[in-house]
Amino acid sequence: MSSTTASASSVSSTSDKQASSGVSNNNWSIDNFEIGRPLGKGKFGNVYLAREKKSKYIVALKVLFKSQLQKASVEHQLRREIEIQAHLRHQHILRLYGYFYDETRVYLILEFAPKGELYKYMQKQPNGRFSEMESAKYIRQMSEALKYCHSKKVIHRDIKPENILLNLKGDLKIADFGWSVHAPSSRRSTLCGTLDYLPPEMVENKPHDEKVDLWSLGVLCYEFLCGSPPFETESSSATYKRITRVQFSFPPHVSPKARDLILKLLKYHPHERLPLDEVLKHPWIVEQAALEKAGLEKAEAGN
Repeated sequence: MSSTTASASSVSSTSDKQASSGVSNNNWSIDNFEIGRPLGKGKFGNVYLAREKKSKYIVALKVLFKSQLQKASVEHQLRREIEIQAHLRHQHILRLYGYFYDETRVYLILEFAPKGELYKYMQKQPNGRFSEMESAKYIRQMSEALKYCHSKKVIHRDIKPENILLNLKGDLKIADFGWSVHAPSSRRSTLCGTLDYLPPEMVENKPHDEKVDLWSLGVLCYEFLCGSPPFETESSSATYKRITRVQFSFPPHVSPKARDLILKLLKYHPHERLPLDEVLKHPWIVEQAALEKAGLEKAEAGN
């Protein structure tokens, strides 16, 4: 099977001993990989567990069908996703090691996240939601990753639990950059992303900047704590209305400090949203991190 390499960076990683051997190659093809079980199904193809034959390095191989990409006119979106993700290096962002293609398919060589989708993990929790400690940990990690993205002038624009994976240690990895954009100009005016997570400025077709991700972080925090997004309704038009009016309420189990953070992120005016630096210093995030640390130390002492 003939193939053409478009990019293949080294997969050496300080956080993973396996990666020290690397999977660096300038002429990838499907023949370089042993294909394992399917990890997931997507709109344009599937993701498989795979092992690079020479280094024995485990990866996730995303296989996309060119015909389906062309039919949906999303080749430019894929190019953008590859371009952005290949250049990002952060412990909470899934690595894209490289890609190649043949006559009918495009293959993305991705970091493998053994614990899978955060969304599925959340559904398995009691009442289908996370504890305050777990929610705060994920929001902290998400904030760190977004702070890094924004420093690189990358706006994600499609933050939701389905686009987040978990590594072996249970730390999160932002996985899908299909809607993200590298925006040195910082103002965008295309409608994209998932309806429940869209901020008022995108719903109202106004130009937007990286502060759209602050709104989505607030929605994410609410969903972690409550099991569903704050503006969810039976119809799209009703959800649009609730978003533009910032109309939502909290169930009684959400603590005052968690409510305070969410309310500071879900502001109609983008410039009023709490910046990521302040999110990381917020009392709820700081206190829950301290409780998490104390719990880990207690567990270690017990061993």
